[in-house]
Amino acid sequence: MPPLPHLEPTEQRVLGALLEKQVTVPTGYPLTVNSLRTACNQSTSRDPVVEYGDQTVESSARALKAKGLVRVVWDGRGQRTLKFHQLLDEALSLDPGERALITVLLLRGPQSAGELRTRTERLHRFTDRAAVEDCLTRLACREEPLVQELARLPGRQDPRWIHLLGPVELPSDAHAASEAVDLESILAEGSQARDAKVSAAYDSLAGDYATRLASDLDDTPFERWLLERVVDLAGGHPVADVGCGPGLISAYLRDHGARVVGSDLSAEMVAQARRAHRDITFEVRDLRHLMRPVDADGWGVVLAWYSLLHLAASELREAIVALVRPLRSDGHLVLSLFAGPSIRHVAELWDIPIDLDFLHHDPATVIAAAEAAGLTDLEWYQRGVVPSEGEPVHRFYLIGRRR
Repeated sequence: MPPLPHLEPTEQRVLGALLEKQVTVPTGYPLTVNSLRTACNQSTSRDPVVEYGDQTVESSARALKAKGLVRVVWDGRGQRTLKFHQLLDEALSLDPGERALITVLLLRGPQSAGELRTRTERLHRFTDRAAVEDCLTRLACREEPLVQELARLPGRQDPRWIHLLGPVELPSDAHAASEAVDLESILAEGSQARDAKVSAAYDSLAGDYATRLASDLDDTPFERWLLERVVDLAGGHPVADVGCGPGLISAYLRDHGARVVGSDLSAEMVAQARRAHRDITFEVRDLRHLMRPVDADGWGVVLAWYSLLHLAASELREAIVALVRPLRSDGHLVLSLFAGPSIRHVAELWDIPIDLDFLHHDPATVIAAAEAAGLTDLEWYQRGVVPSEGEPVHRFYLIGRRR
């Protein structure tokens, strides 16, 4: 195998962008200077975000050509256009999994195995985090290692990994510690134990939940607009309100003309909802096992209103797939979440002791999971802090249509 190439930071970004777009947008590949610049400078799935000009991109691509890692090709149709094609996977004999990991490490810097599993979804499907760790180990055990495991940060369960193809900027210890977010740590005892904690916590809160949050929509006009749009998107077809809690959102949708069915993992929440809203059907159900409605060929809209807050990042795709599956053709999935990445642990709420972790997901991760689940016509919105809520959290909303 030839000696390991040394890539400058701009070369890393250019090569990572070529590797990514070859898989995700094959019809537009190889890339022109303009499309390569756009790929380098995009604001999602990049760390850091950069603003390269055409000259920087082209000179870096030509430097990679001199190193044997890029081929220059010409589009012979009409006016001849310069395009670039990457050769790194051939030069380093990378299999698809190794290629995906190197791509994301080039584009996003140091990452844990759990983060890498989530962020490589569109490039290569790893069965679980152990498969990612096995692939990283293979790359680290090569005669010339391609990756390196960093020391574990305080408060972080998983160590991060970096590539060894050139300099990688590492945050200072203080900054790194503040960013030490492991969204997989909630699965340390397994998903069943996590689900039991979630169910027990909401069972405990059920008696106070509806009263405490009865006016939750009063100061959030955007959320009221979005819920009323759910009714419009349903077009008279039934709406599934998954993770419905005590039925507040289900009732709002009903009051605006929707035919709605609510479901929740907590039996006590469902009992509260049934007592308060006797004209709406509620059932105890895990949102990952949502079924089609009994009186229609599919849901017009599936609404997950802050219902994915207790899932690890690696679980998002499968959860979204499960919510998309029972949609009717051209039906819509609507999500609302806290924007992150971060984890907020709550040990007490309204003087009630609980053990609950709220996950604030990276919007880019949610978008990638929605795309991987086959949703199209994606729209997304992000809302800042509402002063009356008393919590400095940002909200993220996504709408997608099933093909």
